[in-house]
Amino acid sequence: MKAAVISLGSTSSKWTIESMEKHFSSVDAIDLRSIEVKMGSDKAQVLANGKELAEYDCIFAKGSFRYAQILRALTSRLGKTSYMPILPYSFTVGHDKLLTHLALQHFKVPMPNTYLAATSQGGKKILEKINYPIIFKLPSGTGGKGVMYAESYAAANSLLDTLTTLRQPFLIQEYIETNGEDIRILVAGDKVIASMKRKAMDGEKRANTHLGGAVESYIPNAYTKEISVRAAKALGASLCAVDILEGSKGPLVVEVNLSPGLKGITEASGVVVADKIAEYLFEQTKLLKDKGTKQGASEILKEISRKRDDATEQQIIAQLDVRGGRLLLPGVITKISDLADGGECVIKVKEGQIIIERI
Repeated sequence: MKAAVISLGSTSSKWTIESMEKHFSSVDAIDLRSIEVKMGSDKAQVLANGKELAEYDCIFAKGSFRYAQILRALTSRLGKTSYMPILPYSFTVGHDKLLTHLALQHFKVPMPNTYLAATSQGGKKILEKINYPIIFKLPSGTGGKGVMYAESYAAANSLLDTLTTLRQPFLIQEYIETNGEDIRILVAGDKVIASMKRKAMDGEKRANTHLGGAVESYIPNAYTKEISVRAAKALGASLCAVDILEGSKGPLVVEVNLSPGLKGITEASGVVVADKIAEYLFEQTKLLKDKGTKQGASEILKEISRKRDDATEQQIIAQLDVRGGRLLLPGVITKISDLADGGECVIKVKEGQIIIERI
């Protein structure tokens, strides 16, 4: 089976490709930035460096929020012929914090109380009734970017005035005290394949590793695993990372990352995460191909059955035409029986019945 990884060429992507090469006959690395999607009335066409992309049994496409639209477009087209672990709409939802929270709410995934205001006036009304400290979030952005902390009404009001000038929506979210810690769970289908705890450096509220956060081993309980898998399903992503805060209200999902880095979680968990991802991709691709083969065999059997049904005896009511002592049969009988002029046959005759069998 052939596979491809379409990405921005990160170290995590390279690790994944190396692990996939242990299972697939070939694995191509394709730069997401080289991709074009040509759309027309007949069908969409995916190009890489100006040439139509080859056919693959499995394609793992991922990238940052800046490439959400191209990721959705290419997976919409390629997902019809290849196994892909992330559904097209997931790239739109997963790279927008507002849409993510709406999806989590729809699937009843526990999360912090979150507010959205259409105007600065509406935002100020929220600030007057919410408990402090609070978090401001811009809808786009990953890795802790676009997340701001306000410890008081005065600080929040000042931030609100600044955000209003950006002329884009923003979220206001209750702050969950976790001593600067959060949990990252890596999900593959219905299972958790790795997990870790991240702790923010002194003076930082965000625990992201690229912001200086430290990582350590963490074993989630059954409930945390359950809500992680549910969060992944809410976004239509079979492979993703789910970020969770564990406070006084229990575990709460704050984000789903469609393109997580593997270095920190591999180091903290002791699990070769790239191998787990490769195994999952191979298993799901094989299941899809086996299903396709079975469906193909089923269609062949149906066609054979149909032909057999067509070949079964049919009853035709017709008026007899006897001319000069000879019986003439309707043309439809000749057509169905496939008897040809000059062909040899056996004719069995008894009163009220004639049976003609081709030799």
